[in-house]
Amino acid sequence: MLSEKSAELVRATLPAVGGAIGEITSLFYDKLFQAHPELERDLFNRGNQATGSQQQALAGAVAAFAVMLVEHPDRRPDAMLSRIAHKHASLGIVPEQYPIVHQHLFAAIAEVLGEAVTPEVAAAWDEVYWLLANALIAIEARLHQEAGATPGEVFAPYEVIGRRAETAEVATFLVRPVDGRPLPAGRPGQYVSVQVAMADGARQIRQYSLSGNPGNALQFSVKRVTGDPAGEVSGHLHDHTAVGDILQVSHPFGDVTLDGGDSPVLLASAGIGCTPMIGMLSHLAETGSGRRVITVHADRSEADHAFRAELEQLTAKLADAEAHIWYERPEGEWPAERTGLADLSRIAIPEGTVAYLCGPLPFLRAARTQLLAAGVAPADVHYEVFGPDLWLGSDS
Repeated sequence: MLSEKSAELVRATLPAVGGAIGEITSLFYDKLFQAHPELERDLFNRGNQATGSQQQALAGAVAAFAVMLVEHPDRRPDAMLSRIAHKHASLGIVPEQYPIVHQHLFAAIAEVLGEAVTPEVAAAWDEVYWLLANALIAIEARLHQEAGATPGEVFAPYEVIGRRAETAEVATFLVRPVDGRPLPAGRPGQYVSVQVAMADGARQIRQYSLSGNPGNALQFSVKRVTGDPAGEVSGHLHDHTAVGDILQVSHPFGDVTLDGGDSPVLLASAGIGCTPMIGMLSHLAETGSGRRVITVHADRSEADHAFRAELEQLTAKLADAEAHIWYERPEGEWPAERTGLADLSRIAIPEGTVAYLCGPLPFLRAARTQLLAAGVAPADVHYEVFGPDLWLGSDS
């Protein structure tokens, strides 16, 4: 909780800081990478830096946290903190890096806002930063402890023991620790970080959802990212990674995981967002769950739909499950009411349903709106975003 004096100063300066937060975060990354080029090379996603999405995510998180402190001082944004902490833990971020971020973030704030940043204002925002940082440090320490991982040492060498094509753009990899150690425990819906050595010497890291549980390996699936900039890690994995190769893979992390209750569950995805959903569905089928299960998936076409056959097979294994699929451009005969974008308002959703969503932001917003209109409690709608979470702190 902010001190009373700091809360007043933060409330008074929040419009100025919020209005300039985009410029501040952009300048912050410039300063950070100039002083520590190894962080851009080996830790931060260079693609997200190029598109500006990482800067947007940082700006949104800082602003959302500050607003929560001054408007709801008796509450803490635990969902936001948990999401960031899981991502940090999977990247191997350590407490010693927080003072480095503080140094360059506050230098950027002072440069952008100039004389408005008095010593008193700086002290108030300093309090905001360390409330955020210390909360994350504590959560990340707990996550490392639960995973049995030493902070900063979450990666281990894994051998690729299997690879298969799901679609022309999606490949699934099965990996196993090279030293014979037991597989780390993961929960349905979690992801692993994968670090690969690039041609220029950088070691870039990306997160990929666990897309099943083969028992003797970790399984994750990768969609080739096209466009400008193209996905350098997804392209590398598709073009240069074969059975027998070694990858650096982290322990599983991620806060959007299937709960262990018996309430109805809805798994809704679009595109490659199917990967954590198919992992959850696999778990439900493997454990012989008797829960009411509704799966919803939207894709461009049948050929683009990864795990299409698995979705049908797993749904058939469950005692009380149904699948609803929409295609934007069906390749053959397909019901007109299931052509185009997914529409959850067409589905009867049981009372007490817990929903899990994964896909592009427009899909997430539409699906959440439709679920709330159907009576699903906001606290029971969980979502996963691939890449920087530009929806942090959003209520819509």
